[in-house]
Amino acid sequence: MAASHEPAIRVLMMPRDTNAHGTIFGGVILSHIDQAGAIAAHQAGCPRVVTVALDQVEFHEPVFVGDLVSFYATPQRVGTTSVRIRVTVKAEGADRGEVVVTEADVTYVNVDGRGKPVPIAV
Repeated sequence: MAASHEPAIRVLMMPRDTNAHGTIFGGVILSHIDQAGAIAAHQAGCPRVVTVALDQVEFHEPVFVGDLVSFYATPQRVGTTSVRIRVTVKAEGADRGEVVVTEADVTYVNVDGRGKPVPIAV
């Protein structure tokens, strides 16, 4: 499964997303990671997914107001009913080049309308 050169999503960070230190809340980044991963899961053949696991996330760089943050999502493993997506987060701002903020492996389960696991159609 080849890595995409295009981000699943790109987000401009705004003042409403800051913590008391003036940087972007980690939870805001986690929310976007989940969304980007879900987009990749849909593209991998899962029309409806639920998030079941988000592996350890370690922030390497802060994210600032005005940063353009890109979330790159690449399928790592497609199972019978689940898919694991690697999401790499990169930020770029006016005062710095592009930096890797964090990465995470997110596991989704393909579900039906009642929330029950169903096989992935590939």
